[in-house]
Amino acid sequence: MADVDQDNTHRGGRAIRYGLIALIFFGTALNYLDRQVLSLVKPNLEADFGWSNSDFAHFASVFQIATAISLLGVGWFIDRFGVRMGYGIAVTAWSLAGIAHGFAANIGQFVTARIALAVAEAANTPAAMKSAATYLPERERSVGIGIINSASNIGAIVAPLTVPFIAIAYGWQAAFWITGGLGFIWLLLWVVGTRNLPEYQQVSAEAVTPLKGAPWRELLRDRRTWAIAGAKLLTDMVWWFILFWAPDFLKKQFLLEPNEVGGPTALVFTLAAIGALSSGFLFPALLRRGIAANKARKGSMFFYALLILPIPLALYAPNVWIAAAIVGLGLFAHQGFSTNIFGMTADIIPARQVGSVIAIGALAGNLSGAGMQEFTGWALDNKLGYAPMFVISACAYLLALLWIHLLQPELRNVNTADAGGI
Repeated sequence: MADVDQDNTHRGGRAIRYGLIALIFFGTALNYLDRQVLSLVKPNLEADFGWSNSDFAHFASVFQIATAISLLGVGWFIDRFGVRMGYGIAVTAWSLAGIAHGFAANIGQFVTARIALAVAEAANTPAAMKSAATYLPERERSVGIGIINSASNIGAIVAPLTVPFIAIAYGWQAAFWITGGLGFIWLLLWVVGTRNLPEYQQVSAEAVTPLKGAPWRELLRDRRTWAIAGAKLLTDMVWWFILFWAPDFLKKQFLLEPNEVGGPTALVFTLAAIGALSSGFLFPALLRRGIAANKARKGSMFFYALLILPIPLALYAPNVWIAAAIVGLGLFAHQGFSTNIFGMTADIIPARQVGSVIAIGALAGNLSGAGMQEFTGWALDNKLGYAPMFVISACAYLLALLWIHLLQPELRNVNTADAGGI
């Protein structure tokens, strides 16, 4: 009878963990749905406000810089107050900020709403990765992270299939109002679904030993932190570039109407979602074949780094669907590589520090993303086209893997735990 009760408890705990993954999945999808609306209503805003490519680049870089600055505190906030409260507050705030875009009547109001959105949305990644490190046992962690990481693509898939049509039928303002309002439906589910969330205890001695001295001083002296931050610096700029500029590239390269951009853009992010899921299963599969964790993790990264090399060929594609497939393969590779970075972080960083280290990595990635946005606007306005950005994207991942290997020749898991979990 005791064995039956223990089995039921284990199953109940697993159901709660999977429910948490589902909620964070949909929260992350909303996060990227809200932030992509701007790029999809770009033609409408150009007509209403007369903005140039550089103007849109400024909006994008302001978002990245605001996100980066907020990440200085959001990792601490999530570590200090926990996922349930911190994430709920963040989604409420970014939903209100998304709605506020629809009421903006001038550049100043638009920038203010954009900054508010960035600050609130910065909590998403640290909260998601801390959840994986805290509530998932090791055997489930990589798959859970892959599922959560794929959600960013779901938001990016839904947006191009809906936002242009909402903007055409009801105006660009309605696109912000409707997408922002979805956050309050999610909030109700979050409050109800996480009431009985049990905490999963890590057993590694390093994971439970309290920090001595200032946490940030300890983290910044740790080569593991710099390995993660450098990898994010080199690779996240590619994600932000494609997320914001892919619809514009496809529209201008193939002279599409606004309502024709949705399908090819959705293909790009569908492939990205598959890439995130593939990484969540690839790494465990390599482990099951007896490959050491260090080689399995870096081998996975090398595979994805090779896949993105052909992305400049999108400039020479004969039609929009082939171009979208090539760019989508690049994002497939990005998401596969990125999921490995997150999985590596959840393994090699003590669980109590994961939120802060992910925030540091995201800070680095947002700063490089801001630079990439500004460079893109400048390149387009100076008639250089998209070629420089595609070449940078192709090279970034091999450089990131080299950086990781130089700083961490041997990856060591410090968050080992009982396979049973809760």
